[in-house]
Amino acid sequence: MRTARAFTLIEMLVAAALLGLLLLTLNYFIFSMAEIWGQGAERRLFDQHVRAVTREVEGMLRRASLPPAATDAPVFAREIRLDDGRRMTVLSFEQPEGSPRLPWPAVPLPDVVCSLVVQEGRGLMLYWHSRLEEDFDDAAPRAWAMSPFGTALAYEYNEADGATWRTYDQLQRNAAGQSTLPARLRLGFTYGTMKTETVVMLPPTAGPLPHF
Repeated sequence: MRTARAFTLIEMLVAAALLGLLLLTLNYFIFSMAEIWGQGAERRLFDQHVRAVTREVEGMLRRASLPPAATDAPVFAREIRLDDGRRMTVLSFEQPEGSPRLPWPAVPLPDVVCSLVVQEGRGLMLYWHSRLEEDFDDAAPRAWAMSPFGTALAYEYNEADGATWRTYDQLQRNAAGQSTLPARLRLGFTYGTMKTETVVMLPPTAGPLPHF
């Protein structure tokens, strides 16, 4: 009759060591994959935010450039007073029907004048108020943070030869001293070590609709 042989102490110690090494390797692999996945998700969320903000800007400019009944240009340069007291000449545009996304303190109004500004520490800001407000000419417009990650706003001009693009951090002026509109906007976004830029074309301004 054969007697069953038990594991020796050395064999048990070796098995425990191998099992511990396997669990340690598996644990390291799981945490590494979680870290890689987390970093990838963070990048995807950042890219989604940038695309959403860019689409919002494009949509506002497109709506501003729809054929108006009035003859005034819907996209223009305008000097505004920021909420920190500074005055800047910036790209501005109109939203004839207003926007439900703007945080109105009361009933939303139409004929909203909007201006894009990047402020350090605050991000891409949209300054806005309605022409129908009694203090439109005197009060500073309201500020709404479109993106806390907005870090740059540049204006791109197509030179006279049609093949050369130049980028400026301010609106340019012509020989008469009047501000001229760029052909494109370049938006910069930063989150941690992640940086990206998007380009927004200014839509051509259509002529006024005929009065029937």
